[in-house]
Amino acid sequence: MTPKRIYKTFIHKEAVFRICCDCFDTVTQEILRQRQILEDYIQKQPEFKHTLKPIELRPNAPEVARRMAHAASLVGVGPMAAVAGVMAQLTAEAGLKAGAEEAIVENGGDIYLRTVEPVVIGLFSGNSEKVNQLAFELQPDSTPISICSSSGKMGLSMSLGQCDLATVVAKDAALADAAATQAANLVRKINDVETALNQIAAIKGIDGVMIVKDGHIGLAGKLPPLVKAS
Repeated sequence: MTPKRIYKTFIHKEAVFRICCDCFDTVTQEILRQRQILEDYIQKQPEFKHTLKPIELRPNAPEVARRMAHAASLVGVGPMAAVAGVMAQLTAEAGLKAGAEEAIVENGGDIYLRTVEPVVIGLFSGNSEKVNQLAFELQPDSTPISICSSSGKMGLSMSLGQCDLATVVAKDAALADAAATQAANLVRKINDVETALNQIAAIKGIDGVMIVKDGHIGLAGKLPPLVKAS
């Protein structure tokens, strides 16, 4: 029988991580390290933190900033739209590099994972009971993968739209995070859903996107199978 996964919570400043990894200490140390690297870079380029548009980086920018800026340039948003996703991926990768077979890191609704057993990722869209009963089922051969979500009605992150839930699947977590932010930005009414789906699905590197607005569910691209949440 496969051992039950154990998830631990790690809080650093405003970020709340849920982590499943045998190398938990390595993951948390990497969270602290990458956060400090990013904060040091923002001191040198303050507009990196505040701009809502893609930005050209200073010479010798660190990898975390480069990943965020590249994702932002593909999607058309500011680089901080990718911060939760990139932190999830960089820290999960640190755990895997340290020898862990599996790493699942969730950072405020943005998840990066590599697994050796199937995993089910639940969906939550506020008051939509229909959506809250659904989950993505992932097989090990579909990982590593990132599933990132944004909302105009939930959470602390800024959104320019009124989307219940925008979820994007991609190999690159910075890209999935930035794209989920943009998808949520684009939706103010149900009629916006199809246009937003088409725009996000057309971005190179995006596997699939799901958008929920007032009980209406729109899907595009290749998403993991939807199952009933336990």
